[in-house]
Amino acid sequence: MTMKLSVPAFFIVGLISLGACSPEKLPPSDEALESKAEALAEQKIETGKKIYESNCAGCHDSGVSGAPKPGDKAAWRERITPGVAAMVKKSIEGYEGKTGVMPPKGGNDTLTDEEVANAVDFMTVNLK
Repeated sequence: MTMKLSVPAFFIVGLISLGACSPEKLPPSDEALESKAEALAEQKIETGKKIYESNCAGCHDSGVSGAPKPGDKAAWRERITPGVAAMVKKSIEGYEGKTGVMPPKGGNDTLTDEEVANAVDFMTVNLK
């Protein structure tokens, strides 16, 4: 005795089976996204530290020309009030104000804007 499967029934079973094997990935969880964001932020700070040590420390560690020292909340208070983005812009373009002078990119025009931003993030991370 032979069994005949009808085409529509075979087709439906096949579709159901394929649907269970969907190659689509599930969207990442909020926890995974937060973890990735934290890792990227830490990487930016670490990169900023290296840029700071090799390019910025000469002035900022000693306060030359009014350069605020990392972690000195009193020295950074007025500078940080407009926001980190404003400080990054001034650090990239240069700035001369009542509290000091910041040459464009700290006097090293080979630095990228991103490197300067990372250095600012490093200097201000404990002020936020």
